[in-house]
Order: sequence, then C-alpha cells, then structure tokens
Amino acid sequence: QVQLVESGGGLVQPGGSLRLSCVVSGNIFGVNVMGWYRQAPGKQRELVASISSGDTTNYADSLKGRFTISRDNAKNTVYLQMNSLKPEDTAKYYCNIITAPYWHDYWGPGTQVTVSS
Repeated sequence: QVQLVESGGGLVQPGGSLRLSCVVSGNIFGVNVMGWYRQAPGKQRELVASISSGDTTNYADSLKGRFTISRDNAKNTVYLQMNSLKPEDTAKYYCNIITAPYWHDYWGPGTQVTVSS
C-alpha cells in the first residue's frame, strides 16, 4: 500500500520561504509522476508543480520562478521549495503520486501554508 506524508508547512511572512517535503512509502513500479497541489478555502484544488520519474518538471505558469520541485529517490522524497511567498499562496498543500501501469492515484493528508504579516 502506498502512503504519502507531507511536512514543512507553517506560518510565514510575505516574501519569506518554506520548503515542503513529502515522503512516500510502499513499492512503486514503473513510470510515475509526483506532484504538489494546493487548495484554499472555497477554491478548487490546483496543480502547483509535478515531476516525473524521468525528472521532467511542470509548473503552474503563475508560479514559475518562485517555486521549485525536486525529488530524491534515495530518500523516497519529493520537495517543493517556495520562495517570495505571497498571501495568495495561502492554502493546504497536498502531495500526490500516480503510477503505471494502471495510473492509480494516491494522496497525502496535506500540510497547511499560511502567508500573513
């Protein structure tokens, strides 16, 4: 069974930085894509960034240049470096993985990020 656990969220002032981590457990076979999503109250969940097992990355256009996704396969961990944070970045951030061959989808419980002065 695949499980994901996020960490690193918290309260930060505008302009500050945070690094989120997501540790995945369980056996993953074949091609996979891990991603960070976020959801603010009253809003739909949206993709922040993703990274494939081949290290192809994808970002929301509005976040390019501020957020960086990376993965450390030896530690079974994916990271999201968040810089120049703005109040509009306030949301609960979720880690996700989809895996071949059936493209099963797994989610972590989320970690809260609040950007406020």
